[in-house]
Formats: sequence, C-alpha cells, structure tokens
Amino acid sequence: MSVARWRVDCLVGARPNFVKIAPIMRALAADARFSVRLLHTGQHYDAAMSGVFFEELGIPAPAANLEASGGDIDQIARVMTGLAQIYASQRPHLLLIVGDVNSTLAAALAGVKLGVPLAHVEAGLRSRDRAMPEEINRLVVDRLSDLLLITEPDARRNLLSEGCAPERIVFVGNVMIDSLHFALARAAPPEDTLRAAGWGKDAAAHREGFGLVTLHRPSNVDDPARLAALFGALLRISQRLPLLFPAHPRTRAAMARAGIAADIASGRLRITPPLAYLQMVSVMRAARLVITDSGGVQEETTALGAPCLTYRDNTERPITISDGTNRLVGADPAALEAATLETLAAPPGPARIPQLWDGRAAPRIVEAVAEFLAQKSLQDA
Repeated sequence: MSVARWRVDCLVGARPNFVKIAPIMRALAADARFSVRLLHTGQHYDAAMSGVFFEELGIPAPAANLEASGGDIDQIARVMTGLAQIYASQRPHLLLIVGDVNSTLAAALAGVKLGVPLAHVEAGLRSRDRAMPEEINRLVVDRLSDLLLITEPDARRNLLSEGCAPERIVFVGNVMIDSLHFALARAAPPEDTLRAAGWGKDAAAHREGFGLVTLHRPSNVDDPARLAALFGALLRISQRLPLLFPAHPRTRAAMARAGIAADIASGRLRITPPLAYLQMVSVMRAARLVITDSGGVQEETTALGAPCLTYRDNTERPITISDGTNRLVGADPAALEAATLETLAAPPGPARIPQLWDGRAAPRIVEAVAEFLAQKSLQDA
C-alpha cells in the first residue's frame, strides 16, 4: 500500500470558494502522492450559501470548521487564530487557497506567520479599484503566496508588473469551468427552477424568455438611494423581459433597509432566496441575458455563451470581455437599461472560449503543486 508523500490542506469559506475547490479536492484525493483535507472557515455557513454546495458538488465534509462568521475584522482574526490552533501540532506541506474573499486573505496571513507554504488559485486578477475589498485581498494574497496559479494570460502580466518572480507563476486555466461542466451534466431543467420560483408553466416557457439577475457587491446594494435607483431600472427592464433575481442574503438585508419589498413585482421581477448551484447553472444557460456584478458569473456566462451585462465600472476578468460574452455597462441604471434593450435587439455573436477553460484545470493544478513540492523538497534536503 502506497503512503501519501505530501500533506495538502485546502481552505474554503464562502460560496465562490466551494465551486473552485470541488474539482481540486477530487483531483488531489485521486492522486496517491497526496494526503488532502478540507478546512472550512465558516464565513458562509447557512444551507443556501454553504451546505448545498457540498452536497451537489461532492465536496467531502471538512476536517475542521473555524466558525468565523461575523464582520470582516472578526472573520480574519478568527481564521488566523483557528489555523494557529490546528497547526500547533502538525503543519501541512502546503496550504492551498482559492479566490479573493476574507477567508483567503486570513489564511494567507496565517500561513506566512506559521511558516506554511501557500498556493493561490486564481492569482493575478486585478480590477485596479482599491475601493473594492476583494482587490485588496488579491494584492496581499499574491504577494504572500509561493505558488501563483493563474486562469488567464493577463494575470501573468499583472503579477510580473508587480515584481513577482516568473518561476512562481503557472498558467493552469479556470477551475470554475471544471465545476461548471460537472454541474451541467447533473442540472435539472430550468423550467423546474422557474416553476419552483413561483412562475407557472406558461411563464417558464414564455416566448420572451427570461433574464437572470445576481447583484450583491457593497458598492451596488449598501446605499439605499443607489439600490432604489437600481431596482427602478430592473422593474422597467422586467416590463420588457421577465427577470429572476435570486438575492444574496446581504442584498436582501440591504433591500429591507431601503424599504424595498421582496415581492416588489412578483409577476415580472421575481425575488427568490439564493439558488442551489445546479439550479443556478441551469437557468444561467437558459437565460436570454444575465445581469450581474459577480466575477464568477462573468466567467460562467462566457463559458456558456450567455450574454452578460456587468453592472460595475471595472472588472478583474477582462478576458470575459475580449474573448467572451460579457459587457461592462458601468454602475448606472440608465446605462443598464440601454444595454439590456440593445442586447435583446441584437444578442452578441458566438464567443471564443478562453485558453485552458476546458474543464481540465484541476489536474493541471495538481501537477503544478506536485512540481512545486518536489522542488521544495530538493531545496530543503
């Protein structure tokens, strides 16, 4: 019986992390060179934002849950303290972190302090907007990480311009697309999801089709006046195209503060709780267009060939514009309405699938990690 050579911990905390980590966990678990365990920070902890992803994507139960919910500073402190306690007796050969959420930043800080090498999946993405919390997380995590695993060529240019050594950077492709392929083979028909959301059979199959909305960023939802103006635009758009809006918990809380009822327009603008991942990719593939401020959705719509309107002034994923179906419309309700009408009148043509967005990123990540650890073993000998 072979004995695992390298201990690798994979850390997750929030909904986007789960989608990225699932194929990596499967690939590591299938390779006899590794002993792998999952650590959950608890940043997203309820069933809709966490538990259902473990079930649908086949993610194993975490070896530990740090229960680090709460505000940003509390989350970061609890993750760092929790990892210090876990690693007091034995440290892994590598801590693998994904994305750009608070859990990712906290794990990177803890790893450096505890002397654990770090691999960052989805390194090098930049929006150039330091008012975005995720941008600060990306900058710090990439400076601290030993192995930088990138999804697109622009990420390499960003990292090199910041002084990162080229030998630390490996182009592996986009592991979210691995999960997307996995989910599409298992997804229920979109009509089932629409019917469960409250639209009847006729509405689900309406010749107009439907649009999908996902909005959660603080810059879009935390200011009541901005949120009210955005909902005004969505209501007007919904008169042209029915909209399904699975609302993130922070968005629903912001709606409540702004006095926007969850049943604001139950016929044409349907507000629902967050969808399970298999439901989400199913309706995303079927939608006539997607309105979002999510980086991950920009990538998924590109892979699916679904028209995407990004309600932001910038994006850290420019390849979804140059190669994909994404259009950056700015954080302006009038511009969103105009772009929606243009897209409905003339949908974008076929998009190119970006290089290495082929559903095989996870095996490339495993090989990059193995090569890094082999080289480190030689250096430490």
